[in-house]
Amino acid sequence: MNKIESPTQKITVLLTDLVLITLSYFIALLLRRPDLEVRNWDASLAVLPWILVVSLFFLAAYEMYSFHRKTIWDIYSNIFIVTTFIMFFTMAASFMFRAFALPRSVILLAYLLSIVLLISFKLILVNTSRKSNEGTVLFVTREATDELKYLYPSLNNMSVKTISPDSPFDDVAEALSSADCLMIGPDCPEETKSKLIFYSMKNDKLVYVVPSLYDLLVSKSVITSLDDTMIVGVKPFGLTFDQLLVKRVFDITLSLIMLIVLSPLFLLAAIAIKIEEPKGTIFYKQERAGRHNRPFMIYKFRSMVMNAEALTGPTLAEQNDNRITRAGRFLRATRIDELPQLINVLAGHMSIIGPRPEREFFIQQFTKSNKSYQYRNTVKPGITGYAQIMGKYTTDVENKLRFDLYYIRNYSFWMDLVILLRTINVVLDKTKAEGGATKPAKETKTIQM
Repeated sequence: MNKIESPTQKITVLLTDLVLITLSYFIALLLRRPDLEVRNWDASLAVLPWILVVSLFFLAAYEMYSFHRKTIWDIYSNIFIVTTFIMFFTMAASFMFRAFALPRSVILLAYLLSIVLLISFKLILVNTSRKSNEGTVLFVTREATDELKYLYPSLNNMSVKTISPDSPFDDVAEALSSADCLMIGPDCPEETKSKLIFYSMKNDKLVYVVPSLYDLLVSKSVITSLDDTMIVGVKPFGLTFDQLLVKRVFDITLSLIMLIVLSPLFLLAAIAIKIEEPKGTIFYKQERAGRHNRPFMIYKFRSMVMNAEALTGPTLAEQNDNRITRAGRFLRATRIDELPQLINVLAGHMSIIGPRPEREFFIQQFTKSNKSYQYRNTVKPGITGYAQIMGKYTTDVENKLRFDLYYIRNYSFWMDLVILLRTINVVLDKTKAEGGATKPAKETKTIQM
C-alpha cells in the first residue's frame, strides 16, 4: 500500500523542485551566455525571487510533493501545467517589474529544461517508491474481491488479502501479522474499527480507513466542555454568511471573465452541433436540484441525439453510449459541453465549485439508499468540484458523496482555488469523462485469506 508522505518528505520534495526550477534558469542563461550582457543577468536575478514564490504556489496547489498516489500520466500532466503557468507568469513579471532585459529565449529554454529536470526527478522518486512499497495489504471488509477491485482500481496491482470484520479478532490479528499495512472498509463496525486501529498502532502497522459517512458528518467538530466533561459540538452542514459572500463575489467575477474569454469556443461548439444535426437545438435544458433542493434549469451544449430519453426515461450515460453524437463525444471529453453553466452561475443557481447538480429522480433514489445524500444540497451545486478532481465519471455514488461532504465540511477560498486549478487535469485526462462502467454483481461475502 502506498505510504503517506511525512511533512519532512513533502518539504524536501518541494525544495528540490524549487532548486531544479532555479537551476533550469541558470542553465538557460549559461547556454545563452555569449549573447547576454550584464543587464540581462540583472533582469533575470530581479525576477527570480518572484518566480520561486509563484512556483511554490503552483507546486503546492498541484500537490507536486505527492507522487505515491499518482499515475505516470498524472505526473506528466501536472508538470506540464505547473511549468506552463510559471512560464506565463515569468513573462508577465518581466513586464510588471520592468525587467525588459530578460530575454524571451531564456524563458522558453528554462521552461523546456524545467520540464525535463522535474520529470527526471519524479520518475526517480516513483521508481524508488515502488521498490520500497512492495508488500501485502489486509483489507477488513464484507465486500467481495471483484467488488473491491471495481471500487478501488489501485488494488489490482497489489497483493491484497481480505477478511470479514465479523471474523474473530484473533483471526484478523493473525492475518495482519503477515501484512505490511491494514485497510479498514466503511462497513466495519465502530467497536471493531477501534480495536483494529489500536492493535495496528501498537504493532507499528500503517492503517488506512475508508471513512463512513457518519465520520464525515462529525468531522470539523468543535471541542468544548460541559462543566468538567469534554463534549464535541457538531456544526450544521453548510457555509457561513462570510463564506457565502466571498464565494458569490468569486463566482460572479470569474464567470463574467470566462464568458468573455471563451465566447469564440461557444461559437465553434454551436457550429459543430448544427453541422451534425441541423434541425437539432444547440443547447440542452434540464431541471436539476439546486441549494436546498430548489429546482432550476441547467444549460449545456447538447451532446446527445434529440429526445435521447424518450424511450429509456431518466438514465445515466454509460461507456460507448450510442445516444451521444460525434460532436457530443468531443464536447464531453473536453468538458466543453458544461461551459453554458457559466450562465447558471451568473444567475445564482450554481457556483463555479461545488457538488455536481443532480436530477430529482436520482436524488430520491440515492437518498433512499443513503440518508446522508441530502446534505450535498446544503450548498449550491458547481460546474466542477472536489469529487471531480479526486474521482472519475465512473466513481460510484457513495465515494463521490464522501468527497462532496468533505468539501462542504472543509470549504475555504484556497480549496476552491486549488480545485479550479486542478480541474485542468480533469479536462486533459479522458478517463475522468467516460461514462459509467458496469458494476460487478454482489457476491456472497466470505472470509478470504
